[in-house]
Amino acid sequence: MEPADRYRQLLDELREHNYRYHVLDAPIIDDNEYDTLYRELVALEEEHPELVDSSSLTRRVGGPSDATFQPVRHRQPMFSLDNAMNEEELDAWHDRLVGALGRAPDAYSCELKIDGLAISIVYEAGELVQAATRGDGTVGEDVTANVRTLKSVPLRLRGDAPAVLEVRGEIYLPVSEFEALNERQAEAGAPPYINPRNTAAGSVRQKDPSITASRNLAVWIYQLGVVEGGPELASHTEAMQWLEGLGLRVNPANEIVGSLAEVKSFIEQATKHRHDRDYETDGIVIKVDSFAAQEEVGFTARSPRWAIAFKLPPEEKNTLLKSIEINVGRTGAVTPYAVMEPVFVGGVTVTNATLHNEGEVHRKDVRPGDTVVVRRAGDVIPEVVAPVLALRPKGLRKWKMPAKCPFCGNPIVLPEGQAKAKCTGGFECPSRLREYLYHFGSRGAMDIEGLGYKTVDALIRAGKIADPSHIYELSAEDILELEGFGELSASKLIAAIEVSKERPLGKLLFGLGIDHVGGTVAATIADHFRSLDRIRTASVDDVAEIEGIGPEIASSVVSWFADGTNTAMVDRLAAEGVAMELPESEGPELEQTLEGLTFVITGTLEGLSRDEAKAELVARGAKVTGSVSKNTTALIAGTSAGSKLAKAESLGTPVLDTEALHRLLTEGPDDLLRSR
Repeated sequence: MEPADRYRQLLDELREHNYRYHVLDAPIIDDNEYDTLYRELVALEEEHPELVDSSSLTRRVGGPSDATFQPVRHRQPMFSLDNAMNEEELDAWHDRLVGALGRAPDAYSCELKIDGLAISIVYEAGELVQAATRGDGTVGEDVTANVRTLKSVPLRLRGDAPAVLEVRGEIYLPVSEFEALNERQAEAGAPPYINPRNTAAGSVRQKDPSITASRNLAVWIYQLGVVEGGPELASHTEAMQWLEGLGLRVNPANEIVGSLAEVKSFIEQATKHRHDRDYETDGIVIKVDSFAAQEEVGFTARSPRWAIAFKLPPEEKNTLLKSIEINVGRTGAVTPYAVMEPVFVGGVTVTNATLHNEGEVHRKDVRPGDTVVVRRAGDVIPEVVAPVLALRPKGLRKWKMPAKCPFCGNPIVLPEGQAKAKCTGGFECPSRLREYLYHFGSRGAMDIEGLGYKTVDALIRAGKIADPSHIYELSAEDILELEGFGELSASKLIAAIEVSKERPLGKLLFGLGIDHVGGTVAATIADHFRSLDRIRTASVDDVAEIEGIGPEIASSVVSWFADGTNTAMVDRLAAEGVAMELPESEGPELEQTLEGLTFVITGTLEGLSRDEAKAELVARGAKVTGSVSKNTTALIAGTSAGSKLAKAESLGTPVLDTEALHRLLTEGPDDLLRSR
């Protein structure tokens, strides 16, 4: 047999055996036979380098990567899921779902939620071309070289692959591998790794892919992303079956069920057998199975309405509450926290836990000196649950919020109608200033690489910065005065500060640290107003009319900009060249024929997606909301319109089909809406 023919035969055989071993868990040859074939492949590649295929199994691990985990914009956002912490919250989600659909879904997909690292993997013409972490859901990090080392991730898909395929999955470290890794750490006299989840995440971000390969990570694929040239798929279950046929690893423990009662039964069994499998789970993901139903209920700003993560009960442990201290955050909010004897709970060693506010401390009646129950709420955030009253020593006093801030000496007050106390020292308070400056430079905000806590602390001690605007006044000479900085590190920080001036408006708005304005809310407000000048002059009603923005957020935004200290700082940021506007859209602006009109879109439209329809309407000045009300100008209804159509008909709201939508976009609203 010619070397090229034998090489191709070996590739096909080894891919098949790899698939059977790592995906199906059903090998048909033993390890010695596999190793013999693999060594023959290696020998052929060494003798005939011209034959080497980029997707050969020998290409999984190369030398150290020169990649620095470059940013990757996801082809579709990787949304996070809302959580249900108990059965009541699951029922509430289901009630909302039924209300939106006008019926209960025909089927639900129940999936074990793997405690690992979310990943997006892209194939083109069947070849793996890119893998990226979730990041902030819009932009992740390129970890292609490392993901190629995972034996359960095929480098080439089986069968008839589409032109483009993106899938989402969870990379995890099997419990058995984690235990073996810690045994090796112990033998080497090195400290043990804390838990499989963090170890998996750290393993994926190694500069040297061979280290990633040595950790024996695995993957479960749980979601179809972008697909071009694939088959028509009607449901999530069909999609998972199709992906499995392409050689991707889908968890066999997942099930399709037909009712909420069966969903709860699945949760009960998954909870009971939580520790029976060779991987850690932290919940159950429930999805509406039908793609048409998924499209009908849609998304919120951050998560799909058609899915929810039911969090499994966390582990609990007892420990000694040594003291209750306070921290002043970036908004001046004062948060008490528990300082405890170290306790290993939920996979990590816990020494501190938030107590939220003084009212919560009193409600739980926890006191310094108590033995307390600690858990990791949602298996993430350490939480003090309650005191063990039977073990309480006599004479323990209730804790009270200090009258003065321990960091700046200014009074601590509880604003009327609020749960959290506040330090009145403003940015004179070193704790607040430290947290604020760190937040401003963090990845979710202005993303100034190198401006971590250590650097912020050094700049504050040196008197170089007292608010975010001063960051942009820094020179390389200022940085060189700080301990630990040389010319290279100083120039890198100055360059990072300069680059940050062009961050999108939503990042800046989030960085300003306004109460209740998280990253998603900030981006939504920025997209609506397009400039900071418009935001700072907006009224509460102006902000509250944005879909998804309530009166509390609107009031917080307006109050922040009513403070002269804040607006003066914004003016200084603008003077230093920080971008204050979103760039205008490319191409000529469309005539605003739909300005002042409000539409709702439902069902499946012919010839365009709902997102495309929304973009066309908004580009002409319209507002698109998620629910029908008396303020809705018209409902645009495709097939399977559901409950929104019934609501529109009950209110007498005009209903437009796809043909009428096209007329609306091309001819304007006058004749069309008057005729209805």
